[in-house]
Amino acid sequence: MARRERVWLVTGCSAGFGRELVRAALAAGDRVMATARDTGQLADLSGAGRERVRTARLDVTDEASVHRAVAETLAAFGRIDVLVNNAGYGSVGAVEELTMPELRALLEVMFFGAVSVTRAVLPHLRRQGGGTIVQMSSMGGQVTMPGFGGYCAAKFALEGLSEALAAEVAPFGVRVLIVEPGAFRTEFGGRRMHRSRTIEAYRVSTGETRAAVDAMDGTQPGDPAKAARVIVEVLDAAEPPLRLALGQDAVRSIRAAQQRRRADLDGWEELSRRTDGGFDMAG
Repeated sequence: MARRERVWLVTGCSAGFGRELVRAALAAGDRVMATARDTGQLADLSGAGRERVRTARLDVTDEASVHRAVAETLAAFGRIDVLVNNAGYGSVGAVEELTMPELRALLEVMFFGAVSVTRAVLPHLRRQGGGTIVQMSSMGGQVTMPGFGGYCAAKFALEGLSEALAAEVAPFGVRVLIVEPGAFRTEFGGRRMHRSRTIEAYRVSTGETRAAVDAMDGTQPGDPAKAARVIVEVLDAAEPPLRLALGQDAVRSIRAAQQRRRADLDGWEELSRRTDGGFDMAG
């Protein structure tokens, strides 16, 4: 049976995974609405896809912008089959070093922005009886380290919401794919990295993380073009996973984190079970 053409709506297409996903979708014969806050950065994508790609301005922190982009996609292509929530940026800073406005701004883009776009598209996916929501998380959605508390908080929140969402929308034929990349060459560590103020006392715990961030841009092992092609391949699978790790570092780190959680659960199981008690109907 021939593969059916899909329509994609992708956020954050000015660089990195978003840009490569547009190219991979076009190479697969699909149609794409590529979005960014500045559509001027998408001119080359428009030329590459001709009539199969459109561009729209989309700021995930602006509800009106979100609904306009969804409406433009439906007007141009008549449907949406794949939503990719990719817009975001990195952040490094100890919990005490991050200001509350910085943390709220991070969550506004990385969590609430993704939720806003998802909610805007869901009614259409339900009505048409199918589609896929791709949440671009990170291995930081399951693994964290000193200096990445704010970033990982946003990804942990996105994964928790998305796992519940997957069960909620399954009866409508809608699927959710949580993608967990490791270190990829996506300007993470470069211009798309927020750096908090520093408190000297935290050098002992976050100094190595900050140094790694400053040195990583362009040297990461992951190839975003290969990652995009893998995501397209997974979407073609009859039974795709809920979570997809990308990169050897992601597989290794997520497995180690899961093993640590299992060790805590097993090691303290006897004490944990002591808290169960009888229910006194008279009490």
